[in-house]
Amino acid sequence: MQTILPAVLLAMGLLLVAAVIGMMRMLAALRRDTAAQQKTSELFQQQLEQIRQSHLQLSQTLEKNLQSGQQSISQFLAHSGQTLGELKEQLGRLKGDSEQMLRIGQEVRKLQDILKAPKLRGQIGEYSLEGLLGNILPAEHFTIQHTFKNGKIVDALVRLPDYTVPIDAKFPLPAFEKIAAAESEEDRSKARRQFQTDVCRHIDKIAESYILPAEGTADFALMYIPAENVYYETVIHYDSDKVNLPDYALAKKVIPVSPNLLYAYLMTVAMGLRGMQIEKQAAEIRTALERLNGTFGSFVESWGVLGRHLRNAQNQYEEGDSRLNKFTLQLEQIRRADKS
Repeated sequence: MQTILPAVLLAMGLLLVAAVIGMMRMLAALRRDTAAQQKTSELFQQQLEQIRQSHLQLSQTLEKNLQSGQQSISQFLAHSGQTLGELKEQLGRLKGDSEQMLRIGQEVRKLQDILKAPKLRGQIGEYSLEGLLGNILPAEHFTIQHTFKNGKIVDALVRLPDYTVPIDAKFPLPAFEKIAAAESEEDRSKARRQFQTDVCRHIDKIAESYILPAEGTADFALMYIPAENVYYETVIHYDSDKVNLPDYALAKKVIPVSPNLLYAYLMTVAMGLRGMQIEKQAAEIRTALERLNGTFGSFVESWGVLGRHLRNAQNQYEEGDSRLNKFTLQLEQIRRADKS
């Protein structure tokens, strides 16, 4: 029993030592855990501070961006309002332009309807011809709607010193419009043949009715076509044409002219008339100078006679003055003798 007791005590002592050592190890581990937790807590606080700083910077950035965005939105709204106002104004102008274009289109359609009437087309050509003549030539050098002895009335007659030039306005518009509206080559050829037929008929009428040398006209006449495009279709020649319109007109002594060509022709006539007027005035000036020369010769002769009379009068005056002086001297001598 005595032997067992020391062994039990030793065992208990060892257990106690082991328990103490375990507790010490636990305390050391706890201290390490506490230090680690403290360190972790410090790191966590640092991270929280970084997060707070980042959140503060983000808030400031968001606030700046929000203010900038509000300013941009305000500027955009203001610019948009101005742009909308300008757009509204432009739309108003566009509406006005559209209405004006619509009115112009309506007027063009009305003009096309007017030109469908042959009489009105003829009147337009006559007015155009009269306008050109009135703007270029003196009134005494042309006549509108001149009537010949055969009863034919020509649209205009240009009066030159030795002869007159008849001008008749023709407007073969319907056949020309068919050419322009042709959708196939066959339709175009058909319309072209009709156009040539109409033009040839006009040429024949002018040649037969208005070229009258017996009444003082030139041996040619002008066919005035008041549209450049119609004139071009008249003078151009295609290989498929059965009639060469320029040659046909030349053979009939009828010259097709457009507004530009007639203007050039009338300007040439006007320059010739001015030259003739200058020559006439020069002849009148020469005649007046010859009359003046004769009058001046008579004046020179009369002036010479007057000069001779004046010289004779001067000589007589000087002779009389000399005698008067002598007589005065004699009287003075007699008066002195009486005093003495």
